[in-house]
Amino acid sequence: MVTLNRIYTRTGDAGTTRLSTGAAVSKANLRVEAYGAVDETNACLGLARLYTPAQPHPDTPDLDLMLARVQNELFDLGADLSTPPRADEAPGSVLRILDSQVARLEGEIDALNAALPPLASFVLPGGTPAAAALHLARTVCRRAERDAVRLVEAGEPVSGPAMRYLNRLSDLLFVAARFANDRGAAEVFWKSGATR
Repeated sequence: MVTLNRIYTRTGDAGTTRLSTGAAVSKANLRVEAYGAVDETNACLGLARLYTPAQPHPDTPDLDLMLARVQNELFDLGADLSTPPRADEAPGSVLRILDSQVARLEGEIDALNAALPPLASFVLPGGTPAAAALHLARTVCRRAERDAVRLVEAGEPVSGPAMRYLNRLSDLLFVAARFANDRGAAEVFWKSGATR
């Protein structure tokens, strides 16, 4: 007899899902929207990584290695967002984004940015396939951040490091896109319709 391990449970057929706490909520719940957009960001990074080979040169930031780590951290972030913080929460009892992860993003932003020419104009999403995919990831990450802000504005708790991580991640993805555009050489710059 063959036992099937089914992926579907039918429990969400009525439009509900469960948070990590076990609480049943609508699939349109603000918290679900926030961690859903984080999942979308992760999928965009998976696409971007098809075009970001490992950089073996010691003087070159390894963009693919950074993105691989971020993809794993986005699962941490999804877990964080799916578990509303509680005042009586024991430190380490729930998977949360840490300030050290935010600090690492800041260091990587600085390292990538140091290899780029200064910006003299707005940059259009495009250039290389890697850069285009990273810009897409950046915009989805910004949506995740807006969803998290809406959650806070609705009176729902969100951890401070999770909010900071989302904000820094979109910055990292911007400079990563510039870096993936041949360190800025392949960037596409905005030209106002009034000047074309």
